[in-house]
Amino acid sequence: MPQRSPPRHVTKPRRMRALATRGFTLLELLVVVAIMAMGTAGVSLALRDSSQTRLEREAQRLVALLESARMQSRASGVAVRWQANAQGFDFAGLSSTAMPRHWLSTETAVRSGDRLVLGPEPIIERQTVVLYSLDQPQRSLRIGTDGLRPFAVLADDTVAVP
Repeated sequence: MPQRSPPRHVTKPRRMRALATRGFTLLELLVVVAIMAMGTAGVSLALRDSSQTRLEREAQRLVALLESARMQSRASGVAVRWQANAQGFDFAGLSSTAMPRHWLSTETAVRSGDRLVLGPEPIIERQTVVLYSLDQPQRSLRIGTDGLRPFAVLADDTVAVP
């Protein structure tokens, strides 16, 4: 007995159902795009310029060390001078164990202002020091004081390097 094909009104909805399961709904596409956007944002935040982050951390640390040395100088009445050197820096007038004497990163260097007078007078002269990273010398941070206020990170400078 020959097999009969089903009536057309029965086969049409099956075809429609088959076509509907092949594609994606708009909601599914929006969810995928939102997940990809969040992933991209997370990766871009995780890949922040690490040399700039290290330089900012070094600048904040140096500000704290300079203020600490300035207070120790005022409290003891002994003149304290900060000076950059090849190994890091030195606080002349304080014992060698009183303060750290090296950078956290070996890529940190001083561009200008390699000597600072920190006291013992409560009001010192206006002074600045410029830090930069050896792996990105065009970026630098300036640390300074007007002599009355504490040392602070003053600005992010871009310096042309020959």
